[in-house]
Amino acid sequence: MDDQDMKNNEYAEKYSEKSLFHKFKTAAQKAGIIVVYASLVLYYTLQDAEIPLWAKSTIVGALGYFISPIDAIPDFTPLVGFSDDLGVLILAVAAVAMFINEEAQERARMKLYDWFGDFDPDDLKSVDDRMKR
Repeated sequence: MDDQDMKNNEYAEKYSEKSLFHKFKTAAQKAGIIVVYASLVLYYTLQDAEIPLWAKSTIVGALGYFISPIDAIPDFTPLVGFSDDLGVLILAVAAVAMFINEEAQERARMKLYDWFGDFDPDDLKSVDDRMKR
C-alpha cells in the first residue's frame, strides 16, 4: 500500500490521535477491555518509525474504523455494537504481528491498568495469540 492508497482509505481519514483518545474516553467501558487493548497495541505499534508504510496503513485503517461512528454494526447496538470493530482490529493485529514488540504490548497493558484497574491478564489472550510470530 503506497501513500495514495493510504489517502484513499476512507477509514484512514477518520484516524487521528485526538479522535482515538476521544473514542477511548467516551466508549472504553462499553467497548470492553479486549477492543481497547487491541486498539492500544496498534496505536503504540504505529509510534514505531521503523514499521513499513503498508503496516502503518493497515493500523491507521483499523483504528479509523474503530473511531468511525459509521460502520457495519453501529457501536450503540446492545451487546454486539463493537464486535465488528474487534474483528477489524484483530485482523490488523494479525497482519502486522511481526512489527508488534513487547514494549507496545506492555505500554498497552499499563494503560489498561490506568483505565480499568485490575483485570485478568487472560482476558487479553485472544489478542495476544494473534501476535505470536
